[in-house]
Formats: sequence, C-alpha cells, structure tokens
Amino acid sequence: MKVEHKGHTTIIKDTQGEVQSFLQKLTAEHHSFAGQNLILDLTHDKNLTLNDVITFADLSKTHRKGKKSLVIAVENIDFNKVPAKLIAVPSVQEAHDIIEMEEIERDLGF
Repeated sequence: MKVEHKGHTTIIKDTQGEVQSFLQKLTAEHHSFAGQNLILDLTHDKNLTLNDVITFADLSKTHRKGKKSLVIAVENIDFNKVPAKLIAVPSVQEAHDIIEMEEIERDLGF
C-alpha cells in the first residue's frame, strides 16, 4: 500500500494486486485516514471486476459519515452498473475533480 498526500486529499494505491487484503488493510487503518478525502487508486489492476469494487461499499459508507469523500479510481468496469452508494471513476484526475465538486457542495451546505 502506497500513501501519497496531495493537498486535502490522500491517494492510497494498492501495490499488492490483491483487492481483499487491500480492503482489510484500509479498514484496519481507517482511523488514520478518517479526516481526509480519499482516492483509492486501483487503476493498475486490469483484472478488477465490478464485484471487487462493490466490496468497498461499507468502507465508503463509513468514510462518508465523517463528511469526507471516498472515490475509487478503477479501469475496465461498467461504470453504469456501479451502485449509487459508491463513486468510481476511470482515472485519478477525475477522482480529484469529484472530490473538488463534493468539497464545494459541502461548503454550500448541500
């Protein structure tokens, strides 16, 4: 797991290529990231499925309760089938854009 801080956002990249162990590590260490916007960078894993992405739903729900964003950057899935409770985009740049928009919405009280 590689962690990079960029402004008010933390990018966490899975370096192992094993989604379930990555999720377990994130869940165990969530308290250290709870006050930050998160981008989970899974773009390097070309074998990721929609079901793999959906396993992050509970973590996303927990993180969003703290009024912070959690966006998953992933390629090669059908984004139309991603549940509404998750935010998944095809690139890290788009993830940054989503977080910026959500920050503006929170500032405006939405």
